[in-house]
Amino acid sequence: MIEHLRAYTPFIADLHATYARITAFNTQLLRWQKVQNLVSRETPGDLWTRHILDSLQLLPLIGPNDAPLRVLDIGSGGGFPALPLAIALKSRPVSFQLIESNARKCAFLRAMAREFDLPVTVHTTRIEAVDPQTIGAVDLFTSRALAPLPLLFSYLCRFWGADSRALLHKGRENGEELKTADSAWLYDVLRLPSTTDPDGVILDIRNLRRRA
Repeated sequence: MIEHLRAYTPFIADLHATYARITAFNTQLLRWQKVQNLVSRETPGDLWTRHILDSLQLLPLIGPNDAPLRVLDIGSGGGFPALPLAIALKSRPVSFQLIESNARKCAFLRAMAREFDLPVTVHTTRIEAVDPQTIGAVDLFTSRALAPLPLLFSYLCRFWGADSRALLHKGRENGEELKTADSAWLYDVLRLPSTTDPDGVILDIRNLRRRA
């Protein structure tokens, strides 16, 4: 499996240390999955590709820049894509804030943040209940399998700043979701093919704002 990470060596400081931490995280996730429904019941045997590599494919889109980066992940669930990214970017000045309403999942997220000494803050609440001042400036938003784009945009816009950007995992319905979102939202978008899902894309969203 370490071979899967070699493509990301320009974006991580230590390939072998990252692989060891990712492998340990995978083990912990499987252990917690036995008592909590952190990911789909059908997928634990394929966690590496369907969840971990699916998350890490954002690394080239984030890029190798060593400038501080403040990431907000909404609807974090079992920690994807935020936790694999936080592990891979551990040596860089990147901080993560995770919003998740399920208290049991938040317990897992906090346990992993402690276990791997990650710069992660977890907010146990609904997205619409979070005070944007509590979050502060956001450089990058991530979200995976949370909500249709029109609703997702309404979540993001409360925290959106002039320099914000979003990298959103979307499935085969992404085209229809974009068409629906166009009625209420203006934005710039790049549709990038997923490296793990032949029907999926990563939407790179910038300049998000409501239509007047």
